[in-house]
Amino acid sequence: MHAMQYEFTLPADYAMDVVRDRVARTGHLLDDWAGLGLKAYLMRERGVHGSPVNQYAPFYLWNTVEGMNAFLFGGPFQRPTDDFGRPPVRQWTGLAYEEGGAAGSGARVAVRRRRPVPDGVPPAETAAEAVRETARLAAEDGAVLAAAAVDTSRWELVHFSLFAHDAPKTEGEVFQVLHLSAPGRDLLPGGRQW
Repeated sequence: MHAMQYEFTLPADYAMDVVRDRVARTGHLLDDWAGLGLKAYLMRERGVHGSPVNQYAPFYLWNTVEGMNAFLFGGPFQRPTDDFGRPPVRQWTGLAYEEGGAAGSGARVAVRRRRPVPDGVPPAETAAEAVRETARLAAEDGAVLAAAAVDTSRWELVHFSLFAHDAPKTEGEVFQVLHLSAPGRDLLPGGRQW
């Protein structure tokens, strides 16, 4: 599993209904993308859920590198790049994935928490803790799913979770889920990724 995210931070007075309308029109285009586990079309709106910014920031879990590369270099990524500019694309290697108790429900919000891997702590210990945290997040009330991944170039962990309600009891940045494309969600390997 590979995790990927890019962000478009928009002006404070940007009409976020433009983003909502865009996703409503085009979100279905990845509903059958080969190699894609899931894409959560995410948005933060200034003043909502404590967000200081307006932002469009889709998050992906990929089953295959080929699917990810076909997306980045085969056309679909060009559309938002043409409209908003080419953003840095963050990538993390998967550590854990768990379906939550509300797996059959629609996702309303996502929570992303990034944190550095502490110096002096063995990577295996950090990875094992990430697996435990993923299981804990998936067990939270209303959890649809939870995942953890690591960027070893920065030694940064990311925890990503989806919830079926608007009030998750977990730390991190909260995003509204506008659409979920999940053609290969059932192929995402559960549990520990090594």
